[in-house]
Amino acid sequence: MDLSSNRLAGKSILITRPLHQAGGLATWVRELGGEPWLFPVLEISDSENKQPLLDLIARLDEFDLAVFVSPNAVEKVIPLVQVSHSWPRHVLVATVGKGSARVLERYGITNVIVPEEGSDSEALLRMPQFQVMQGRHVVIFRGNDGRRLLGDTLRERGASVEYIECYRRHKPEADPLPLLKHWRDDGIQAVIISSSEGLDNLFDMIGETGQQLLKATPVFTAHERIERKARELGIRKIYRTLLGDEGTVQGLLEYFEKM
Repeated sequence: MDLSSNRLAGKSILITRPLHQAGGLATWVRELGGEPWLFPVLEISDSENKQPLLDLIARLDEFDLAVFVSPNAVEKVIPLVQVSHSWPRHVLVATVGKGSARVLERYGITNVIVPEEGSDSEALLRMPQFQVMQGRHVVIFRGNDGRRLLGDTLRERGASVEYIECYRRHKPEADPLPLLKHWRDDGIQAVIISSSEGLDNLFDMIGETGQQLLKATPVFTAHERIERKARELGIRKIYRTLLGDEGTVQGLLEYFEKM
């Protein structure tokens, strides 16, 4: 990908990721001459009661497979595991996306089962390793109130499944007025959305005025479920990108260079 400067000159890009996950993409937008607007629509925090997670980690040897649903799950769990012992060799590790796999690798966990295409529960469930699960004991590390599709399907295929909450997602308390003023007066040329929950939060946080602006602004996402949700909310310009920061940036460049 050609990352020569100023290819996004004059473009304000709204990045809605949690603040601790937005820095790399914001830097890329800035280096390309664009103006990143950071407006997090999700906050990630520790679970109020860590004891259930600590109790599960103490019996991690009981499981055959551990699934991490997000990079946040990895960041909240692996340091706690490594306080007392290394990852059990017989416990296979899977994740729904390559971003989580990269974080696991930073902690020394390799040979992660991860879909080559897609980054959601559906993609993981299509993999050959998950078709016959009879007698397998699986733990799914996730945030509060996550989707149940993965666990329910693995149970249907014969697995014994335990969910464990390792972080909580919240809608931030944020003042949308500076964003809305800039959006209305100078324009936001693109909005980047990385979760369906985040899109719902954004829709709620910006109110009716912001919703009308959002419906007329190009929205970029790598996920089919978010694309469907955006259409349900009346957003008219939705563009699918490849996964990861590089895929997002490539999608932005291709879109603006065709204009």
